[in-house]
Formats: sequence, C-alpha cells, structure tokens
Amino acid sequence: MADKLAVSVVVPLYNEEESLPELHQQLTRYLAPLGEYEIVFIDDGSDDGSLEVLERLHAEDPHLRVLSFRKNYGKSAALSVGFQFARGRYVVTLDADLQDDPAEIPNLIRRLDEGYDLVSGWKKKRHDPPSKTIPSKLFNFITGKVSGLRIHDFNCGLKAYRREVVQRLPVYGELHRFLPALAHWEGFRVGELPVQHRARKYGRTKFGPSRFLNGFLDLLSVLLLSRYLKKPMHLFGLLGIVLSFVGMVILAYLTWGWINGIWIGNRPLFFLGILLMVFGAQAFSLGLLGEIMTRQQADRREYSLKRIMDPRQQAP
Repeated sequence: MADKLAVSVVVPLYNEEESLPELHQQLTRYLAPLGEYEIVFIDDGSDDGSLEVLERLHAEDPHLRVLSFRKNYGKSAALSVGFQFARGRYVVTLDADLQDDPAEIPNLIRRLDEGYDLVSGWKKKRHDPPSKTIPSKLFNFITGKVSGLRIHDFNCGLKAYRREVVQRLPVYGELHRFLPALAHWEGFRVGELPVQHRARKYGRTKFGPSRFLNGFLDLLSVLLLSRYLKKPMHLFGLLGIVLSFVGMVILAYLTWGWINGIWIGNRPLFFLGILLMVFGAQAFSLGLLGEIMTRQQADRREYSLKRIMDPRQQAP
C-alpha cells in the first residue's frame, strides 16, 4: 500500500472542530486527481469536539488516518508523529484553520517534480493583522540571513516534501519553524512558491506573542546544533581564544602600569582581566571535551546520501 500512495497530507490541529468538515471536503476534491492518497490528521490534545468530528469523518472516508494525543504537545510533536506515519511518496503539510488553501497542493507537487526536495509556501498576501505580519517579516529576514537560505516565509504551514526529507529532519521543541533551513543545511534543494492565504473563518489563533521570542531562541539552538554539533572546538575554542586574548591584553596593560608605579591591586579592571582569562580557559576546555566526545561518536554518524553509483550493484 505504501508503495502505491502518491501523496500523504499531514494536518496538525488543536481545537478546530468547526473547520474540519470543510477542510476534509476541500482536501478530497484536490487530492483525488493526484492518484492514491491519504490524509493524516494529528489531534494535538484538543479539548473541544475535534476528535468526535474526526471519528465521524474517519468512518466515512477510508483515506483518513487519525492520531490523537492525550494532551497538547505542540505543533512540532504533531508533525514529527505525522511524518513517521505518512506513507506517500510526497508529503504535504498544512494547517487546519482553512487559511491554507488545499487548491495549492497540486502546484506544490509540480514544483517538487521540477527537482526540489522541499517546497515552502509563501503567503505573499497575508490576511492577518499587523501584530502578526510585522514580527513575521522580521523573523523571516533574520532567519534567512542566519541560515543562508533566501526564501520569504519559513513558517508557512503549507509545504511539500519528498518522503526522504521528512524521514531525515529532526522535529522537536519548536523546530517546525525552521524545517526549510534544516533541510537546506542537510543538502536538500529547497524552493518556494507563492500560495493563496485566506482569512481565518472560524475560531481564533492558538499562538500568542511569546511565539516570536521562542522563535528567535529556537533559531539560536538550531544554528548551534546544526553548524557546531560535530565541530564544537570551532565555537568554544574560538570563544576561549577571544576571551583569553582580551584578558591577556588587560593584564599586560595593568602590568605595564604596575612597573611604572601605578597600584593595581584593587582596580576592577584587574579582576576583569583575571575573569576573562579564566572564562577563556573554561571555554577552550569545553571545546576540547566536545571534540573528544564527537570523535568517540564518529563511527556511528549518519550521513545523508543523495545517490549511490556502484558498478558492483549493476546487473551483468
């Protein structure tokens, strides 16, 4: 069955009982022409009637698969589990609030067929208040600069992936915001496509202002884990050298003053110089310990292979 499935649509949701019947109807309309498909709904601990609606839809439609959490774990957890259960050659994600238009799914898949591994939707014209759009533009600008990936909308819920991409990407915490950047750092080809964004029809947004602060903190985590996880000395060693050098310059300056009769024993600059030297040595030691641990894990590393060409595997 898994080999025959063309598309898996993964839909994380939380308290969206009003939008689910209409969303299911729209998904069915646009997925049917694409071949064999499945729709995977992940109920992230909803406390309204969402699960009851999904149970009814599941009884009516054999294409539906429903996973329900006992409590609310967050969007990243829902996507992670959805990716594990998805069986299609292509995996499409979208939000359940009807702001993402299912009519865009065929366009995203055609974009994948052009050679991309992940295609992210770009809500070029957003139907959201400025309290969401302005911080979002700032977030996307900074994320693009840090990640080196030039797309306009990292956090759009509407995305299409090749199956091997979702099998490779780690999704936990709040990392769902950075899936294009993570795929880019893994060597996958990432593109984007302008998509239709619709005004919210039912309910209200489930995300508060704290998501912006959390997003930037998660960006730092992603940056450190993706770029320095396997080379910690490049981060901690450099930090240790800089701190030690600054401390050494301060102490050399104070030593020159002491030689010229200037008392330095109770000067704050003296203690700052010593403190920087100590912090520098500690940072360098952390980098060294990190390198030792990384070397011990070297034989168990996993690398993402795009293709294997071996004459021994070819038929005679």
